Amino acid sequence: MGSFVLLLASLLSAWTLFSGEPVHVQALDDGVARLPVLGYNTWNAYHCDINETVVLQGAQLMVSLGLKDVGYTHVNIDDCYAERNRSASGDIVADHVRFSSGMNNLTDQIHDLGMKAGIYSDSGWFTCQLYPGSYQNEYRDAKLFQDWGFDYLKFDNCAIPYDDIIRQGIVGKYQRIADAIAQLAKDTGKPPLILSLCEWGEEQPWLWARRFGQSWRTTGDISPDWGSIASIINQNSFIAWASDFYGHNDMDILEVGNGDLTYEEAKTHFTAWALMKSPLLIGTDLSNISDSDLSILKNEEVIAINQDPVVGTSVTPFRWGINPDWVSNSTHPAQYWSGESQNGTVFMLVNTLDEPANMFFNLTESPWIRAGRQYSVRDLWTHTDNGTAVRNFTAHAVPAHSVVALLLKDAGDEPPNSGPPCARPEWCINQNGTLGPGA
Repeated sequence: MGSFVLLLASLLSAWTLFSGEPVHVQALDDGVARLPVLGYNTWNAYHCDINETVVLQGAQLMVSLGLKDVGYTHVNIDDCYAERNRSASGDIVADHVRFSSGMNNLTDQIHDLGMKAGIYSDSGWFTCQLYPGSYQNEYRDAKLFQDWGFDYLKFDNCAIPYDDIIRQGIVGKYQRIADAIAQLAKDTGKPPLILSLCEWGEEQPWLWARRFGQSWRTTGDISPDWGSIASIINQNSFIAWASDFYGHNDMDILEVGNGDLTYEEAKTHFTAWALMKSPLLIGTDLSNISDSDLSILKNEEVIAINQDPVVGTSVTPFRWGINPDWVSNSTHPAQYWSGESQNGTVFMLVNTLDEPANMFFNLTESPWIRAGRQYSVRDLWTHTDNGTAVRNFTAHAVPAHSVVALLLKDAGDEPPNSGPPCARPEWCINQNGTLGPGA
């Protein structure tokens, strides 16, 4: 019953998107942020313990560690940067001690490093840490953030006004800031703030948020452990279709280098986020990051899939593996994924077991593979060309909680006598009407 419900929900979601009113998409209409944002966010490493020195140090480390060179361009301040109360004139005020040099000075220095700056606010009365939110001050705050020199706005979902005040659903609640940003861009002639909605997935933002922002959160907050990573992959496996150039499922901040994630788990975490076209926002204290964790974050072949300017869609499951297809399992999510890219077909194999496993699939299980063809195999983690695959592929001894990421490119017709005439026997038929034998 559970698998049927999830399948029905997915079909209804797709129908809602394509059968309703035309969707007005900011990300496409104004040319801003068609691709997922790559950068750094202060929350997971520092929470409220932030100041201008911490933020600027993070920006400088992005440069010195080579992260900027591989595409991480945003430095985003999260909650707790403000005074507890607005000014007498009604503006948010930066904390006079922790940001004593002023926000303009900070954003100028970030921009001088060749990067963009992000800020945080909330759609309610307060932020999640009870600093001033933006409800009923959306235009005022958007203009302030623009005047401060910020390029990006993460917009949270705490401190919701009472029903008799807001008189709106969740869509209308976020419409306010989207309208304010659009109006501000019109009034000033400046590029609009990139809007990232942090709605936590409770109201299915993948159905409506693409008309407002560059990305939308799909789950609650991430934790730096395998259970959280697996659960988020599972939840997003059913809505992976929603990520494209119209906007992106935001799977939350990267925990690579935080908590108790093993190297293999961190690889899976990063690969899944990247290939599912989530924004990639580092949440680690970069001053203490290990070389191995840094190497994960700097995998340019995986980043290239995330930042593909030709194909904006996510990888999606073609076989769940341990579970029957379309069955939700927070500890053992879908294992076999594929997707398009401008340079070939991408495969992601996730070993959700607690022990090493061989992972086998027939090539044409992926809808992006042509029957009767052979494919060159590129491993995006070993950075090696691994010969040619004909009909099927096996990844041997994949470590527990680890991942294999492959790029397959068409290498011509498969050799003669590669196997039975039908790799997949279902309704494969001879011209004379007889069913063909399967592999």
